[in-house]
Amino acid sequence: MKRYTIFVITENFIGILNRITIIFTRRGINIDALTASESRLSGIHRITIEVTANEDTVIQLVNQIEKIVDVIKAFYHEDEGVVYQEIALYKIPVSRLDGGLEKVIRQHNAKIIAAEPEFVVLELTGHKEQTQELLEILKGYGLLEFARSGRVAVAKRMLTIESFIK
Repeated sequence: MKRYTIFVITENFIGILNRITIIFTRRGINIDALTASESRLSGIHRITIEVTANEDTVIQLVNQIEKIVDVIKAFYHEDEGVVYQEIALYKIPVSRLDGGLEKVIRQHNAKIIAAEPEFVVLELTGHKEQTQELLEILKGYGLLEFARSGRVAVAKRMLTIESFIK
């Protein structure tokens, strides 16, 4: 079992996530992370799905996704074939701010992106292992809330959306 990133390029965004997730549900495959966004082309959307599976299963998933009418193209890469990041937000009570926490923030290259009278919000961009490591440390500082995005990724291979539309 390996981690794969599946990319889906689609025109019609309404209801597409439901149709895609049904494919995973019917096969009993867990989606580790899912991110949906606009592409640089008007009316074209991009869905990025992170999944842990064997390659044969991923190939079957991609082939099934491509059968959906509104999907222009679906393809996949192993982790080595993509550049990816996730963003994590951590809410910490102001009462816990001290020199030790400042050192942790600096060591992990996290940023304070909001400061309110009762809490601060830290942001860290990186791979899941990095954001998870900081999460475990911040639990000791009275972590109030935590949120992590899905994978945002681009393929290392030179592909353009236009090449799939033609």
